[in-house]
Amino acid sequence: MTPLFYLSLGATLFLSITLAGVVLSSRNSRAALVRIREIGDQGRQFRRSAPMGSAAGRRFSAIVHWTRARLGLGTDDSLPERLANAGYKDALSADLYTASRIVLPALALIAACFIPFIPFDRSFWIFALPAAAFIAPNMTLTHLIRRRRERIRKSLPDAVDLLVICVDSGLGIDQALLRVGQELGLSHPEITEELLQINREQRAGKPRIQAWADMAARSHLDDLDAFVAMLMQTERFGTPIARSLAVFSDNLRTQRCQIAEEKAAKTSIKILFPLVLFIFPCLFLVLLGPAMLSIMRGMTAMSQ
Repeated sequence: MTPLFYLSLGATLFLSITLAGVVLSSRNSRAALVRIREIGDQGRQFRRSAPMGSAAGRRFSAIVHWTRARLGLGTDDSLPERLANAGYKDALSADLYTASRIVLPALALIAACFIPFIPFDRSFWIFALPAAAFIAPNMTLTHLIRRRRERIRKSLPDAVDLLVICVDSGLGIDQALLRVGQELGLSHPEITEELLQINREQRAGKPRIQAWADMAARSHLDDLDAFVAMLMQTERFGTPIARSLAVFSDNLRTQRCQIAEEKAAKTSIKILFPLVLFIFPCLFLVLLGPAMLSIMRGMTAMSQ
């Protein structure tokens, strides 16, 4: 072994260690840069998601609203509340919903009249497709409402835990709600929207208790109703907010564990029907098939 060999070996090891360190450090810095970019773009994403934020969206909304007014088509009184429960609070959403219940049945009627090679009788599809197209927006809106409520229900324990941390650190309940809403903007945008809506309503002059009650009325969730009732109770009677939040958080986590255990206990009953209908026939066929073939061959040989 010459000294040149040891020198080249040491240089190779040094370069390998240096290169590995550079790669690891760049990976960590890249992850941090991505996180910082996501947080910085959060406000712009919220602004871009609003269709009324652009001039084209405002013009389209004005056209749809003018057409609906000329045709004499009014909206249901509960439609704005349902759209708000689904997360759509602008005026364009109501116009789009009403327009979809007019345009989709017309397109379905045209499709039923002119599409060739349609199964069954054409008159059946002339009545069935427009009816399905008329019901489809309502069913879609109901699905969006349920999905948003489920997301809020799943994000509420994380929000309460962060709220406990913020209150224990010395923030007031209003500042804590605002801080939690800002922190959960990427992971739970639905609960963030509700918490920021409370802050905007309070800035506009609405009382704190009324803003909380309006949030519970928009969501129609039992967990959120209990959370708002707890906040209203602490506000009226002056009980310590930190202790109430900690107890509510523990109860919420316990309730979620009980729900998970209940679902796990129901799986043994739910899996019974797939076992009987799909798995057991295959097992019987595999296990008893060869025996049945052997018995049939034996009986055939005996008969001959």
